[in-house]
Amino acid sequence: MSNTPFSEGIQSGRLKPAELAENFGDLHPRLDDHEALVAADRCYFCHDAPCMTACPTDIDIPLFIRQISTGTPEAAAKTIFSQNILGGMCARVCPTETLCEEVCVREVAEGKPVEIGRLQRFATDVLVETGEHPFERAEATGKKIAVVGAGPAGLSAAHRLAGYGHDVTVYDARAKAGGLNEFGIAAYKSVDRFAEREVEWLLKIGGITVETGKALGDGLSLEALQGEFDAVFLGIGLGGVNALGVDGEDKGGVDDAVDFIADLRQAKELGTLPIGRDVVVIGGGMTAVDAAVQAKLLGALNVSLVYRRGKDRMNASEFEQDLAASKGVRIITNASPKAVIGNGSVREIEFGYTDDNLNPTGQTVRLPADQVFKAIGQTLEGAGLPDLERGKIAVDGTGRTSVEGIWAGGDCATGGDDLTVTAVAEGRDAAEDINAQLSA
Repeated sequence: MSNTPFSEGIQSGRLKPAELAENFGDLHPRLDDHEALVAADRCYFCHDAPCMTACPTDIDIPLFIRQISTGTPEAAAKTIFSQNILGGMCARVCPTETLCEEVCVREVAEGKPVEIGRLQRFATDVLVETGEHPFERAEATGKKIAVVGAGPAGLSAAHRLAGYGHDVTVYDARAKAGGLNEFGIAAYKSVDRFAEREVEWLLKIGGITVETGKALGDGLSLEALQGEFDAVFLGIGLGGVNALGVDGEDKGGVDDAVDFIADLRQAKELGTLPIGRDVVVIGGGMTAVDAAVQAKLLGALNVSLVYRRGKDRMNASEFEQDLAASKGVRIITNASPKAVIGNGSVREIEFGYTDDNLNPTGQTVRLPADQVFKAIGQTLEGAGLPDLERGKIAVDGTGRTSVEGIWAGGDCATGGDDLTVTAVAEGRDAAEDINAQLSA
């Protein structure tokens, strides 16, 4: 007998293939040609556009929307890619509702912004699907740069450096390039192998070699890289996961949300993925929401997302919170985990209620759970790294670290918010500084 959402324990095949296909369809389908023209027509093409100021990669948003409105989406895409070479993925996962669209003049005046994110996706998809690459590699310089980490920051840096004619070798610990874009984004945000196809397209600039299965401390050392290359860029992300620090955390069924999301993204058949009947996700960021929503979409009967602070303090955007609620996820705030309860495997998890200052109120609640996902932040892993600050690699505004010849960017560095678009900007800007120093 096949499993259903009511089946006890952690089971696969809770939903039929057709249901899974519908659940994991594209969250925001691409605009068609007519829809894109209508959406572009709403833009005022502001001279001092606040949307540009709010974009971490400084894309000329009014220009690319005007190019769409004049029927030249390929030109619009080049405008986007000149600032953000991963503009296709950023259009899918960037929280535009709290960045460019939040400050759109239309949003301020009418409460309905220009759909900048969907217009960006339209333009970039049109160009990428042609298979053509809009940038040409400069004449070879003979300089060699190592990029450690094939995520958004590393790929952005590699592309910009290759464009200047440098030879770039990108190393990554996993079997595939892409970083969080490939392994850490909800499946319904990036369908049809888009992350993988975007990397293949990006590499068409030439001059970039990707070597997988290599990480610092496991086949690579900074000292050796410095001896072989003219510069090193670190985009290694955050590989460790914070512990709950409560009794029973080591029981069966208590897993890391990032691993769950990675397994889901790499699964060939969603129906083979096991999921609990009663799932509890602990955390308040995008990873927590992605894990909770996907648990529900896989067929979990009850999914609760529990966060220790108030709803207004959650790192997940209001849109993401509303998305979770719309999918049937129960959001519980001001509750901190106290103990994981069960005989070998989790059966319940106890939380203590707190006030806004995290002071216990004395009230507790137990939630039934046969599966618990931890999404309470990640930590930097690695020995022999440049100087750290607040648990990350300390960098200046150009991405330079405390070690001469080594730059860093993305989640592993202190540069900015933990967003894909920010990582892309940091990789790009570090590449500009590396090129300037190598060209001096």
